[in-house]
Amino acid sequence: MMIHKASYFSKLTLGAASAALLIAGTLAACNNAQKPADKPATSAASTSTAAAKETIVYINQDTLLAKYDYVKDMGDRLQKKGKAAQGDVDSRKQAVQREIVEYQKNAATMSADQRAATEQRLQKKAQEVQGYEQNAGAAFQNSQGEEQDKLFNKVSEFTKKYAKEKGYKMILSYSRLNPTVLYGDESLDVTADVVKRLNEEYNKK
Repeated sequence: MMIHKASYFSKLTLGAASAALLIAGTLAACNNAQKPADKPATSAASTSTAAAKETIVYINQDTLLAKYDYVKDMGDRLQKKGKAAQGDVDSRKQAVQREIVEYQKNAATMSADQRAATEQRLQKKAQEVQGYEQNAGAAFQNSQGEEQDKLFNKVSEFTKKYAKEKGYKMILSYSRLNPTVLYGDESLDVTADVVKRLNEEYNKK
Protein backbone atom coordinates (compact mmCIF):
# COMPACT_ATOMS: atom_id res chain seq x y z
CA MET A 1 0.00 0.00 0.00
CA MET A 2 1.54 3.28 -1.13
CA ILE A 3 0.32 6.85 -1.53
CA HIS A 4 1.42 8.35 -4.81
CA LYS A 5 2.51 11.95 -4.62
CA ALA A 6 0.91 14.06 -7.33
CA SER A 7 0.76 17.82 -7.25
CA TYR A 8 -2.19 19.98 -8.25
CA PHE A 9 -0.02 23.01 -7.63
CA SER A 10 3.02 22.44 -9.89
CA LYS A 11 2.15 25.51 -11.97
CA LEU A 12 1.55 28.25 -9.47
CA THR A 13 1.85 31.41 -11.52
CA LEU A 14 -0.54 32.64 -14.16
CA GLY A 15 0.53 31.28 -17.55
CA ALA A 16 1.28 33.82 -20.23
CA ALA A 17 -1.06 32.10 -22.66
CA SER A 18 -4.13 32.15 -20.41
CA ALA A 19 -3.45 35.68 -19.22
CA ALA A 20 -2.92 36.90 -22.76
CA LEU A 21 -6.19 35.35 -23.89
CA LEU A 22 -7.95 37.00 -20.96
CA ILE A 23 -6.63 40.40 -21.91
CA ALA A 24 -7.39 39.72 -25.55
CA GLY A 25 -11.02 39.34 -24.56
CA THR A 26 -11.08 43.00 -23.59
CA LEU A 27 -9.65 44.22 -26.87
CA ALA A 28 -10.91 44.16 -30.44
CA ALA A 29 -9.07 41.82 -32.83
CA CYS A 30 -8.11 42.12 -36.46
CA ASN A 31 -6.13 40.08 -38.98
CA ASN A 32 -3.81 42.81 -40.18
CA ALA A 33 -2.86 46.44 -39.55
CA GLN A 34 -1.66 48.21 -42.66
CA LYS A 35 1.47 50.36 -42.60
CA PRO A 36 0.72 54.05 -43.21
CA ALA A 37 2.36 55.87 -46.11
CA ASP A 38 5.93 57.09 -45.57
CA LYS A 39 5.07 60.61 -46.71
CA PRO A 40 2.27 62.68 -45.17
CA ALA A 41 -0.81 63.07 -47.33
CA THR A 42 -1.45 66.50 -48.78
CA SER A 43 -5.08 66.29 -49.89
CA ALA A 44 -8.01 66.86 -47.54
CA ALA A 45 -9.32 63.37 -48.24
CA SER A 46 -5.97 61.79 -47.47
CA THR A 47 -5.67 63.82 -44.28
CA SER A 48 -9.08 62.65 -43.18
CA THR A 49 -8.16 59.03 -43.91
CA ALA A 50 -4.93 59.34 -41.94
CA ALA A 51 -6.79 60.83 -39.00
CA ALA A 52 -9.23 57.93 -39.07
CA LYS A 53 -6.39 55.42 -39.05
CA GLU A 54 -4.87 57.09 -36.02
CA THR A 55 -7.96 56.18 -34.00
CA ILE A 56 -6.84 52.53 -34.18
CA VAL A 57 -3.91 51.56 -31.95
CA TYR A 58 -2.60 48.35 -30.43
CA ILE A 59 -1.18 46.95 -27.20
CA ASN A 60 1.55 44.34 -26.91
CA GLN A 61 0.06 41.89 -24.40
CA ASP A 62 3.40 40.17 -23.71
CA THR A 63 4.96 43.44 -22.60
CA LEU A 64 1.91 44.40 -20.58
CA LEU A 65 1.91 41.09 -18.69
CA ALA A 66 5.64 41.35 -18.01
CA LYS A 67 5.57 44.94 -16.75
CA TYR A 68 2.17 45.38 -15.13
CA ASP A 69 2.79 45.38 -11.37
CA TYR A 70 -0.62 43.90 -10.65
CA VAL A 71 0.25 40.77 -12.63
CA LYS A 72 3.48 40.36 -10.67
CA ASP A 73 1.66 40.68 -7.34
CA MET A 74 -1.04 38.33 -8.55
CA GLY A 75 1.59 35.71 -9.36
CA ASP A 76 3.12 36.10 -5.91
CA ARG A 77 -0.27 35.64 -4.23
CA LEU A 78 -1.01 32.49 -6.21
CA GLN A 79 2.44 31.09 -5.58
CA LYS A 80 2.15 31.55 -1.81
CA LYS A 81 -1.34 30.08 -1.76
CA GLY A 82 -0.28 27.14 -3.91
CA LYS A 83 2.77 26.36 -1.79
CA ALA A 84 0.73 26.49 1.41
CA ALA A 85 -1.90 24.17 -0.05
CA GLN A 86 0.71 21.74 -1.35
CA GLY A 87 2.49 21.73 2.01
CA ASP A 88 -0.75 20.86 3.76
CA VAL A 89 -1.48 18.01 1.34
CA ASP A 90 2.07 16.65 1.61
CA SER A 91 1.90 16.70 5.40
CA ARG A 92 -1.29 14.61 5.36
CA LYS A 93 0.20 12.14 2.88
CA GLN A 94 3.35 11.73 4.93
CA ALA A 95 1.33 11.06 8.09
CA VAL A 96 -0.55 8.23 6.41
CA GLN A 97 2.61 6.93 4.81
CA ARG A 98 4.26 6.68 8.25
CA GLU A 99 1.33 4.64 9.50
CA ILE A 100 1.63 2.34 6.50
CA VAL A 101 5.35 1.79 7.13
CA GLU A 102 4.65 1.09 10.80
CA TYR A 103 1.96 -1.42 9.86
CA GLN A 104 4.29 -3.20 7.44
CA LYS A 105 6.86 -3.62 10.23
CA ASN A 106 4.32 -5.18 12.60
CA ALA A 107 2.14 -7.08 10.13
CA ALA A 108 3.91 -10.41 10.73
CA THR A 109 3.06 -10.35 14.44
CA MET A 110 -0.60 -9.41 13.93
CA SER A 111 -3.54 -11.75 13.59
CA ALA A 112 -5.42 -12.00 10.32
CA ASP A 113 -8.32 -10.03 11.76
CA GLN A 114 -5.96 -7.29 13.02
CA ARG A 115 -4.24 -7.05 9.64
CA ALA A 116 -7.56 -6.83 7.82
CA ALA A 117 -8.88 -4.13 10.15
CA THR A 118 -5.66 -2.12 9.96
CA GLU A 119 -5.48 -2.32 6.18
CA GLN A 120 -9.10 -1.23 5.90
CA ARG A 121 -8.45 1.73 8.20
CA LEU A 122 -5.32 2.78 6.31
CA GLN A 123 -7.06 2.40 2.97
CA LYS A 124 -9.84 4.68 4.17
CA LYS A 125 -7.30 7.25 5.37
CA ALA A 126 -5.50 7.13 2.04
CA GLN A 127 -8.77 7.71 0.19
CA GLU A 128 -9.60 10.62 2.48
CA VAL A 129 -6.23 12.23 1.75
CA GLN A 130 -6.78 11.73 -1.97
CA GLY A 131 -10.17 13.40 -1.72
CA TYR A 132 -8.68 16.23 0.30
CA GLU A 133 -6.01 16.76 -2.35
CA GLN A 134 -8.60 16.91 -5.11
CA ASN A 135 -10.66 19.45 -3.17
CA ALA A 136 -7.56 21.51 -2.45
CA GLY A 137 -6.68 21.45 -6.15
CA ALA A 138 -10.18 22.58 -7.09
CA ALA A 139 -10.03 25.38 -4.53
CA PHE A 140 -6.71 26.53 -5.93
CA GLN A 141 -8.08 26.52 -9.47
CA ASN A 142 -11.00 28.61 -8.25
CA SER A 143 -8.51 31.08 -6.77
CA GLN A 144 -6.74 31.26 -10.13
CA GLY A 145 -10.06 31.90 -11.86
CA GLU A 146 -10.95 34.66 -9.43
CA GLU A 147 -7.57 36.32 -9.95
CA GLN A 148 -7.96 36.10 -13.72
CA ASP A 149 -11.41 37.65 -13.49
CA LYS A 150 -9.96 40.54 -11.51
CA LEU A 151 -7.22 41.02 -14.10
CA PHE A 152 -9.78 40.92 -16.89
CA ASN A 153 -11.93 43.54 -15.18
CA LYS A 154 -9.00 45.85 -14.46
CA VAL A 155 -7.71 45.79 -18.03
CA SER A 156 -11.19 45.98 -19.51
CA GLU A 157 -12.22 48.98 -17.44
CA PHE A 158 -8.95 50.79 -18.07
CA THR A 159 -9.01 50.08 -21.83
CA LYS A 160 -12.49 51.53 -22.22
CA LYS A 161 -11.55 54.62 -20.22
CA TYR A 162 -8.25 55.04 -22.05
CA ALA A 163 -9.85 54.71 -25.50
CA LYS A 164 -12.50 57.28 -24.65
CA GLU A 165 -9.92 59.70 -23.26
CA LYS A 166 -7.67 59.41 -26.32
CA GLY A 167 -10.44 59.32 -28.89
CA TYR A 168 -9.53 55.83 -30.13
CA LYS A 169 -12.22 53.87 -31.93
CA MET A 170 -10.46 50.56 -31.57
CA ILE A 171 -7.60 49.08 -29.55
CA LEU A 172 -6.10 45.94 -31.03
CA SER A 173 -3.98 43.38 -29.20
CA TYR A 174 -0.76 41.63 -30.11
CA SER A 175 0.87 38.58 -28.56
CA ARG A 176 3.32 36.02 -29.87
CA LEU A 177 0.95 33.32 -28.64
CA ASN A 178 -2.10 35.03 -30.13
CA PRO A 179 -0.86 37.13 -33.09
CA THR A 180 -4.10 38.76 -34.17
CA VAL A 181 -2.09 41.75 -35.39
CA LEU A 182 0.36 40.63 -38.07
CA TYR A 183 1.89 44.07 -38.46
CA GLY A 184 1.47 47.44 -36.84
CA ASP A 185 3.50 50.61 -37.27
CA GLU A 186 5.39 51.47 -34.09
CA SER A 187 3.66 54.84 -33.98
CA LEU A 188 0.41 52.99 -33.21
CA ASP A 189 1.90 51.02 -30.32
CA VAL A 190 0.54 52.50 -27.07
CA THR A 191 1.81 49.73 -24.79
CA ALA A 192 4.34 51.82 -22.90
CA ASP A 193 1.81 54.52 -22.06
CA VAL A 194 -0.86 51.95 -21.11
CA VAL A 195 1.54 50.07 -18.79
CA LYS A 196 2.68 53.33 -17.23
CA ARG A 197 -0.88 54.46 -16.61
CA LEU A 198 -1.99 51.05 -15.30
CA ASN A 199 0.89 50.93 -12.83
CA GLU A 200 0.25 54.49 -11.66
CA GLU A 201 -3.41 53.67 -11.08
CA TYR A 202 -2.63 50.38 -9.33
CA ASN A 203 0.11 51.77 -7.08
CA LYS A 204 -2.11 54.61 -5.94
CA LYS A 205 -4.53 52.03 -4.56
